[in-house]
Amino acid sequence: GSAPSPTGWLHLGHVAHAAWVWGVARAAGARVLVRIEDHDRGRCRPAYERDVLDALGWLGLAPDDDSLDQLRAGPSPFRQSDAGAEYEAALARLAARGLVYGCDCSRSTIARELGDGVVEGEEMTYPGTCRDRGLVPGPGVGTRVRFPDDVVGFEDLRLGPARQRPARQCGDLLLRDRHGNWTYQFAVTVDDWRQGVTLVVRGEDLLTSTGRQILLARLLGRDAPPRFLHHPLIRNADGVKLSKRDGAMGLGALRQAGRPADQLIGEALAGTGVIPAPRPVAPDALGEVFRPLLASMPPLRPAAAPG
Repeated sequence: GSAPSPTGWLHLGHVAHAAWVWGVARAAGARVLVRIEDHDRGRCRPAYERDVLDALGWLGLAPDDDSLDQLRAGPSPFRQSDAGAEYEAALARLAARGLVYGCDCSRSTIARELGDGVVEGEEMTYPGTCRDRGLVPGPGVGTRVRFPDDVVGFEDLRLGPARQRPARQCGDLLLRDRHGNWTYQFAVTVDDWRQGVTLVVRGEDLLTSTGRQILLARLLGRDAPPRFLHHPLIRNADGVKLSKRDGAMGLGALRQAGRPADQLIGEALAGTGVIPAPRPVAPDALGEVFRPLLASMPPLRPAAAPG
């Protein structure tokens, strides 16, 4: 599992995500990997990263390797802003196959082109404006991958079978934006393969990203994708997921108010339906709490070797 992007302060929704990652891993006998997804250099801050690493320590959730120590010490393969060479190499593989092109579209120009086809709150399907313009990626020009019109089938361990058609959902995927930032979709797909990730546990708001990441991994050369488990989100009274932008009560403030870690873990588990009502749950009890849930899911296939 990955830590949240360091773009704001943590809240109870992030506690829930961490509890699911560690709980599923402990119940399944899997190993937890922590990485910092700071691909968006414009929004990420070192103080937010320190908050993430400090919070995991306070919650009693340590990864099963030395990634946390590496991240605290300096440059690390588990921090996306330190992995530029790996992303460049992956991009070069796609370029050698003629699968990438330059794109200078902004969100507003895409929205203008789609016109009435854009529904507020829904994803915009890139219409292929720059596919044949021959733009060279560089300053002011992003990079997209040409997606075939494939149907991607996969089984989510919690939500069951799914079929997605990325070319119709999102169109040709943006890999690097006009400002030179790698995108979430590209960075995590490359990371999951190079780091040997075989099980991805994340929020159900990312379910729509799964087909395109499987397809992108296939174009990069990864034939056996990870398994995916998308967990429920903690939502407010209006049914909207907790958000850093909406001022959800920060984990730092909850800690300062004297709320114990095991109590917050229990609240997060109750808020995502793992246990019927809040009760303190110690970090080392997470595997036991999640074991019944995993027993109701399809078996995890044996971990494949890193690609």
